[in-house]
Amino acid sequence: MSAPLRFLAFDLGAESGRAVLGALNSGRLETREIHRFPNGPLKRDGSLLWDARRLFDEIKTAMRLCVARLGSPPDGLAVDTWGVDYGLVDEKGALLGPPFSYRDERTRGAMEEFFSRLPREDVYRLTGIQFLPINTLFQLFSMVRDRSPLLDRAEKLLFMPDIFHHLLTGEMATEFTMATTSQLYDPRRGTWSAEIFGALGLPLSLVLSPAEPGTVIGPLREDIARETRFDACPVVASLTHDTAAAVAAVPAEGGDWAYISSGTWSLVGVETEAPVINDRSRELNFTNEGGIGRSIRLLKNLTGLWLVQQCRKVWARGGASLPLDYENLIRQAEAAPPFRTFVDPDSPDFLNPRDMPAAIQAFAGRTGQAIPETPGAFVRGILESLAFRYAEVLDELEELTGRSIRVVHIIGGGSRNGLLNRFTASASERTVIAGPDEASACGNILGQALALGHVRSGDEIREIMRRSIASRLYPPQNIESWDKARPRFREVAAETKAPA
Repeated sequence: MSAPLRFLAFDLGAESGRAVLGALNSGRLETREIHRFPNGPLKRDGSLLWDARRLFDEIKTAMRLCVARLGSPPDGLAVDTWGVDYGLVDEKGALLGPPFSYRDERTRGAMEEFFSRLPREDVYRLTGIQFLPINTLFQLFSMVRDRSPLLDRAEKLLFMPDIFHHLLTGEMATEFTMATTSQLYDPRRGTWSAEIFGALGLPLSLVLSPAEPGTVIGPLREDIARETRFDACPVVASLTHDTAAAVAAVPAEGGDWAYISSGTWSLVGVETEAPVINDRSRELNFTNEGGIGRSIRLLKNLTGLWLVQQCRKVWARGGASLPLDYENLIRQAEAAPPFRTFVDPDSPDFLNPRDMPAAIQAFAGRTGQAIPETPGAFVRGILESLAFRYAEVLDELEELTGRSIRVVHIIGGGSRNGLLNRFTASASERTVIAGPDEASACGNILGQALALGHVRSGDEIREIMRRSIASRLYPPQNIESWDKARPRFREVAAETKAPA
């Protein structure tokens, strides 16, 4: 029997980073975590920035740990991260300062101001991307508007995974799935949008021609190879956007399914062969991002478990008497009274408040609801609201595609939240299948295998995933009670969207 193929995936999220080693053997994938490390933006001079150098040090630490465990380097290495954020490099390839976080307030008002240069309808027609103030387009425009001196020195724009691949290899590459998150790319033409760059007043030469998903970037720099003892290990631009990697690893069959990539953000969507860009998709604010094999992920990006994460931080600072681990919070939520307090997860109130519980209480008071007081009440209200929001988006996807969605695959770290999975099944009246938990890492690993010729197609990746994981099934329950509560959720959400 031949030795298993081994690949190292770095899956970097806004809260933490993971180095996951995958072994592919006889059509099955086994994974184990090599290293986990915290992440979060730094506050510096009033700005929120990513500490790319520290993250790169963590990557090298994980590489050394990997070699120590295996005795030799793996067969490939790749990095995936969240979308939209970027760094600028000069003509020598040096990073011009730490990359900004998408939650930095520099983009305040930028989206509306940009529309005076290019109307909203034209931006959507050209890009098919959901309007969010965090998008790369509006981050770049904020630099143009504020006359950032970095733009005068910038030679290239590198997205977050590109930065780490560049530090590893000395080569620059931007992969298709990441490029498509930016609202700078025209998915129908398959190129960067000259009209968008013209409206920005920036040259197209600032960005790299997007590489195909699963492109070998090159070998490690010699100094990095010596430092980490990683010899002859190719670095791959696998699927560098974490959601694209996660969706590639969905263990689905047939065509009647949708996915929810569940974590800090919730991305709810389906796969299509071509972009869906029309007045209705713009009105509903759907996005068209790239996937494996240049497929399109038609989806909506929703705030996810961010609200719970930020509540935990505040409760921890306040010295909460009850344990704040997720398992305990879920038990408290399950015991709390149902349908008492709803939130609109995507309200600007919750983008980055100093005190999330206080923001939720203020929201509840403003919308005439019960004010939550206990962690269980907060968490239950958040999870119920997320489930109702997911159900709305799934219905919208059916409208846009003409498909029936009968099965919802929930993937990513949030798939471990059994209570949210149950709520989602009941609110949407669809069967939920949960897993894999480490979907982004699995997609990253199998994308490497595809790039290096060990896997033939995206369909084979899904077949491998079905053989490799034990999915968890959640049928709809208590549908009548959810249907009864649904109008109140819609009323609360409509109140927050009403014009002032």
